[in-house]
Amino acid sequence: MSDAVENPYAILEQRIGYAFLDRARLESALTHKSYLNENPGWGRPDNERLEFLGDAVLDLVVGHLLMEAQPTRTEGELSKTRASIVNELGLADVAGELGLGDWLFLGRGEESSGGRRKPSVLADACEALVAAIYLDGGFDAAFVVVRHLFGSRVLGAGEAGSTDYKTRLQERAARRRVQVRYSVVQERGPDHDKTFEIAATIGDREYARGTGKTKKEAEQRAAEMALRTLDGES
Repeated sequence: MSDAVENPYAILEQRIGYAFLDRARLESALTHKSYLNENPGWGRPDNERLEFLGDAVLDLVVGHLLMEAQPTRTEGELSKTRASIVNELGLADVAGELGLGDWLFLGRGEESSGGRRKPSVLADACEALVAAIYLDGGFDAAFVVVRHLFGSRVLGAGEAGSTDYKTRLQERAARRRVQVRYSVVQERGPDHDKTFEIAATIGDREYARGTGKTKKEAEQRAAEMALRTLDGES
């Protein structure tokens, strides 16, 4: 039997760069409270307590990385930058890159309402995952994983730590003497729970797309991804 069959989380562990010694911790991190409510005999706690611990671990490690990457920043600037990296949107982005939603244990109601794509659910699971790694492998293991998952965001947060990616993208475009346009590519879901996909176009070229529960959120994500594309070209 292959390892992928023996370990249903092999792909996820490969993406995060860590193999769990006790997979029960990983399964707890992936367990939403709605699943436990419907499956009381599951044998794993939900991830709410892990979220609490993961938030603290993330603050410490990202703060450490920022101290190294931005030695001239003040305490206030560092705090603002850290908050922009580990807020709900940032955590949901990391979870999305990992495909974390595919592994979540959700109740039927949460599943039917699009829980695997909800930023709040994904952000909570991301925090819980970091805590599970910390408990399973210690601080050094958690440090390595957080640096792997968030390192590029730390290095890319040098511009005052602002989360207003649209403004930053507009400034970059102005230096090129071109305009930025945002257009709705797709709307999904019922009126009370829509998800928007928006494209960011600079000049006559589409640079990136972003999704969000509001058009503003989707535009910010598209602008962030477009900035990363521009940085890569530079």
